[in-house]
Amino acid sequence: MPLQGQDEPPSTGLVFDSAFQLHDPGPAHPESPDRYRALKKALQQGELAGRLKHLPARMVEEEDLLLCHTRAYLSTVRHDIARHSPALSTGDTGLCEKSLDVAMLAVGAAFAAVDAVMLGQVSNAFAAVRPPGHHATASRGMGFCIFNNVALAARHARKVHGVDRVLIVDWDVHHGNGTQDIFYQDPSVFFFSTHQTPWYPGTGAFDEVGSGSGKGTTMNCPFHAGAGHAEIVGAFRRKLVPAMAAYKPDLVLISAGFDSRKGDPLGRFLLKDDDFRELTAITMEVAAESAHGRVVSLLEGGYSLAGLAAAVTAHVEALLGLG
Repeated sequence: MPLQGQDEPPSTGLVFDSAFQLHDPGPAHPESPDRYRALKKALQQGELAGRLKHLPARMVEEEDLLLCHTRAYLSTVRHDIARHSPALSTGDTGLCEKSLDVAMLAVGAAFAAVDAVMLGQVSNAFAAVRPPGHHATASRGMGFCIFNNVALAARHARKVHGVDRVLIVDWDVHHGNGTQDIFYQDPSVFFFSTHQTPWYPGTGAFDEVGSGSGKGTTMNCPFHAGAGHAEIVGAFRRKLVPAMAAYKPDLVLISAGFDSRKGDPLGRFLLKDDDFRELTAITMEVAAESAHGRVVSLLEGGYSLAGLAAAVTAHVEALLGLG
């Protein structure tokens, strides 16, 4: 794709807010505010800064969270934070006094990215959010996640923009059990995941394909430690592309986890930065076929600071059509 002319608006939006560094799950925690600072240098102070259109994040209301989460769970989150609990009582997610506000802003960032893409303000968008979200189920936060950003984005797209079919692609090294669970019986969202097995959280087998009216709209591709380009990029080409030729999504969302990169402390996959470029390009090709190119990417994992910055840079360059 040629570079855009200087008089053309940027094709890729970026949602990134300094408030994302205020969520602090505790000393030496891998999902630390340092992740924000690493990405700030790559996205706001590097060569990409002038090519991206800044999209402001916004806070959401409790009613927005109820698109995917139960009211009882929201009460649990508020209670845990109010009593200064160091972690969610529902699972392994560290907390601080600012965690609820930051988690609600992360959801708002996802909504802002979806709105900008659906309204044609940008062709695609990347929301560099914290905390991540894909492990959060309707009633349980876990795995560093409080609210399921990508699931809420999908429901927001359907409610506000009338999107009929959404594809969620998840290339995090960990299976997005929360996303799968929320949409397991919902054919309006197709969930495609590549992830390491056996690994946290222990879900995502080949035979987990959805149930009821959602049967056939969950596709899991688990791989053992050491998997890399051949397995993961291969799964995108051999399985995702033909499946989407039939499903024809109207919007594509990415749970962009970069802990599947070689050298990440929480994963054992061997993806390289150029592999993330290719995964992004394949996903954009899918979106071009039926979704008018509409892609919204949301940050999930990635815990090597240098690796996260490099992989995200490659991903965003691919969204921009560079290289």
